[in-house]
Amino acid sequence: MTSEIKQYKMLEEIDKSFRLSARIKQAFLEVNRHHFVPTGFVHLAYELDALPIQQKQWISSPLTVAKMTHYLDINGVDSVLEIGCGSGYQAAILSKLCRRVFTIERIDPLLKEAKDRFREERINNIFTRFDDGQRGWEKYAPFERILFSASAKKIPKTLFDQLAEGGILLSPMEKNGLQVITRFYKKDGKIISQMLEACLFVPVLDGRAK
Repeated sequence: MTSEIKQYKMLEEIDKSFRLSARIKQAFLEVNRHHFVPTGFVHLAYELDALPIQQKQWISSPLTVAKMTHYLDINGVDSVLEIGCGSGYQAAILSKLCRRVFTIERIDPLLKEAKDRFREERINNIFTRFDDGQRGWEKYAPFERILFSASAKKIPKTLFDQLAEGGILLSPMEKNGLQVITRFYKKDGKIISQMLEACLFVPVLDGRAK
């Protein structure tokens, strides 16, 4: 079975539980997921499962990536900041939907691998940075969308400051041992939150790790 057929079948499985727009489906078809998983897990790349990658991290399941992409409401968006690049798969999907993706990773080996994958996929509109993503990327702020690819107990004020007026920050939020995908809106300088659904992500960690 070719990877293209596997992509279509993966989207059919996602559609059974979560309906996606034609535009998001097309973005998934334009990114080869098997390039973003470790060699030993390539045969599982198109299953709806999270898979382990190096440094005790995970590549989210395609269903989770689809949901996060949908909840970002990315139509017409110019710039997105991602906190936690990981394998690079989420950033690659976003790169097909907006003009510029800025992604930050605190684990240097992960970031180097992700950059190699972006080159293999010929993706040229993703900008990467090795840093603690909780500091954001002030040079390119404000961002219309900010996405946490790891769970947080609290969103740093710095990131809300870097969110554009009318923008959305999406993050898995941890409280009392549970995680909930939460969408924050910035309206008239104030932050309004909306809880969406339960989830399971690795936690955000402080600092940089080489």
